[in-house]
Parts: sequence; C-alpha cells; structure tokens
Amino acid sequence: MRTAAVIALLLLAGPANAASRSSVLVELFTAQGCGPCAEANAHIDRLSERTDVLALTFSVDYWDYLGWTDTFARPEFTERQRAYVTRLKLREPYTPQVVVDGREETQARRGADLEPLIRAARAARPSPPDMRFVSQRRVDVGSGRAPRGGAEVWLVRYDPRAVEVVVRAGDNRGETVVQRNVVRRMERLGVWRGRPQAYRLPPSQEDGLRTAVIVQHPRGGRVIGVARPES
Repeated sequence: MRTAAVIALLLLAGPANAASRSSVLVELFTAQGCGPCAEANAHIDRLSERTDVLALTFSVDYWDYLGWTDTFARPEFTERQRAYVTRLKLREPYTPQVVVDGREETQARRGADLEPLIRAARAARPSPPDMRFVSQRRVDVGSGRAPRGGAEVWLVRYDPRAVEVVVRAGDNRGETVVQRNVVRRMERLGVWRGRPQAYRLPPSQEDGLRTAVIVQHPRGGRVIGVARPES
C-alpha cells in the first residue's frame, strides 16, 4: 500500500518527460518475401506521421521457406500474430494483416479500410491509465480498470526510419522492400492490476530506436493504453 501511494504521488507530480495522449495501436504483420505486402507497407508509412496512431511493423518468419530469410523477423512476432488469430477466431495467420487495438483486423490492402477501424477503436476504448516516462529508465502506469487477472505491460523498441531492404531470393527477388516503424525488440515488463505501478525499462541495445509501452489484455486481447515519451 505504501509503495502504491508513493507511485501515485510520482504520477501526480508529473516529471518533465510525461507521456503523450494514448494512441490507437495499429500493427502490421508483414514479410519481406510477401509479394502483396508493398501496399500495406506504404499505408503504415503514412500512418507513422500521425500522433493519434502508433503504427508498428512486425516481420514474421513463416514465409522464409520461399527462399528469403526476413532480416527483421523474430519468432516472438509470429507468436504475437498467432495469439491474435486465436483471439479473433481466424483460420490461420496471413500477410499482410493489420490488427487495430487488438479489436479488429483487415488485409489492409486499401488505406480506406483502416480509418473506420481506427475511429471505432478510439471510440470503444475506455479511459486509459496515466502513463509517464521517467527519463529512459522507468515508466509509471497509473490507476484504472484492469481485466481479471491483470493486463500485460509491453515494451516496444522500433525504428522510425524508412528502411530499404533489397530482397535477393524468393518471390520478391530483385525488389526493394521499404518498411517503416519496424519493431526490433518487444519485451514483457510485467502485469498491471489496476493500481499505480512503476516498471523498469532496460537500456536500448541499438541506436536510433524509439520507445513505446503498451498495456493490453493478455494473449492478444484488447489494448488498454499506449504511450510514447514526448520528443
């Protein structure tokens, strides 16, 4: 109880590096070996300029068998997509796929398909907890309504730059794939049970990456809050 009270006071005090208003989370699951993914990559590039949306690119590895090993894919990103497949009652994972706030998904081949889902997610999300960053070492999550058993708190490190990759094998052989906001690391920080709590942020292992923290129902559930440090 005493620890929670101290954290609550820290949240109210509001350090200089307070987080911005919670954004809608848009996650693109893609692969450098995926022929139809170029349009979806372009949609994410445009969304990355918006402050009300956090658009992230997750590279998956299940297309590597076609001949090109995706340079950004990680097994845990594929597992994250599979959790959404189970939660949203889909038959199987596919690319390109966009998941909006853990609530809805679309093939994302047309930008017009995304905007209604973003508006609906913003309207449906309950008031998120206050989230504040303390330099680069800690994030404080305030009080709010948590799901039974608690929510998961995730750290994301992503590259805000447009990255060009020349694919030298497989279906996209000879093509240059352009990706933006590519997730380079995702780590579970702990559980949030609705009470104020502080979470330690491990140092970034790569220069030039940006940070976001996501509070989300477990196992690919709905997003409760998203925060980024103010620039």
